[in-house]
Amino acid sequence: MIRDNYLDISKLTTNQDIMKLFALVARHGGVLRFVGGAVRDALKGIKGYDLNLATDLSPEEIAEACADEGIETIPLGIKQGTIGVVIGDTTAEVSSLCKYVKQEDGSVTMEFTDNWEEDASRRDLTINAVYADEKGNVFDYYNGIEDLEKGYVRFIGSASQKIKEDYIRILRYFRFYSLFGTEEPNKKALEACAENCVGLKKVPMERIRDELFKIIQTQNAARTYRLMQENGILSYILPDAGHIDDLEYFNQLIAGHDFVDQNIIKLFILYRPDRALAENMATRLKFSKKERQLFVSLAEKTITLDDILDEKKQLKSVYLFNKELCSASLLVLTAQTRQAPDNLWKIYEHINSLKEPEFPLKGKDIFDYGISDSAKVGKILQELEQIWIDSAFDQTKEQLLVQIDNIKAVV
Repeated sequence: MIRDNYLDISKLTTNQDIMKLFALVARHGGVLRFVGGAVRDALKGIKGYDLNLATDLSPEEIAEACADEGIETIPLGIKQGTIGVVIGDTTAEVSSLCKYVKQEDGSVTMEFTDNWEEDASRRDLTINAVYADEKGNVFDYYNGIEDLEKGYVRFIGSASQKIKEDYIRILRYFRFYSLFGTEEPNKKALEACAENCVGLKKVPMERIRDELFKIIQTQNAARTYRLMQENGILSYILPDAGHIDDLEYFNQLIAGHDFVDQNIIKLFILYRPDRALAENMATRLKFSKKERQLFVSLAEKTITLDDILDEKKQLKSVYLFNKELCSASLLVLTAQTRQAPDNLWKIYEHINSLKEPEFPLKGKDIFDYGISDSAKVGKILQELEQIWIDSAFDQTKEQLLVQIDNIKAVV
């Protein structure tokens, strides 16, 4: 259960301000430990993002201890046992140990405890219930280290009960399986996820979207998405994805490369939606305005690989569609055709570095030239814009204006 000096603490954090918090808690009679994702990721040797801490002091005791030493705290969720401790330029999330208690009416309430194993028991997966102190001693109450080493992802206790406590744990299970699972999925866990997936209808769509995006970012997203689909996990949320193999190809292609809008691009690769489905998915998953615009535009715009790869057509495509859509289309079309140019990433970066041309004329310029009919102004402006595009955006404002007399005779 306890592994002495097991973890190099520098893999968790090198922030000395955070480390001072351990001494502060100890001075006030408590114990502080790292917990959850940060410990799990450090044990696996990968960079973690969530640095969470747990203590056997209550939120009020932590707040009082910090106040005594002139340290600011933020009430992130006092009722849930979490406060933010402002140390230097960092806000550390510190949660008090908790346990779930079943009431006579069958409801479950959360109570604070000073028992570390009770706190571990309320967590979802064994690999997320591992703690470490500031000396690198690791506390593993449910064999999470061995599960992590074996690539085995399982719930603590009854999988069904854990899921019913919070149905988002279904998607969390698949996310962590995608990240760390090398063995076949835990049979009981998979059955419990499938049996309870209707419960996802009770979860706010924003939480579901965020978990789906986290899954889709993993290298094994295609394998995981296929597993979810085979077990009907997403059937209450989204239609079946018809292009999982495209995502598998794409993930192999992009390994080691970072790019913007990857969640939207990968989801589009999975589904290849038409405009109607793209609109529906964007609404259902509550995309931001920017995400929605890109997702729907990918469905409705008719950009070809030739439009993007041909240097003579690139700038025109950027002008007509914008460079964000062009660079996203390059990746989507590459996944769909399974034909990646050798210099794919140079092309991608080049498109994003282009300055979008700016048409030098406005309606006022045509009015000033002596054309007062607004309908004619619009048509002349349209003709001149096409001439400007065909000139590879080379003609100046003056060169375009001298062509008005020829154009107005035919519009």
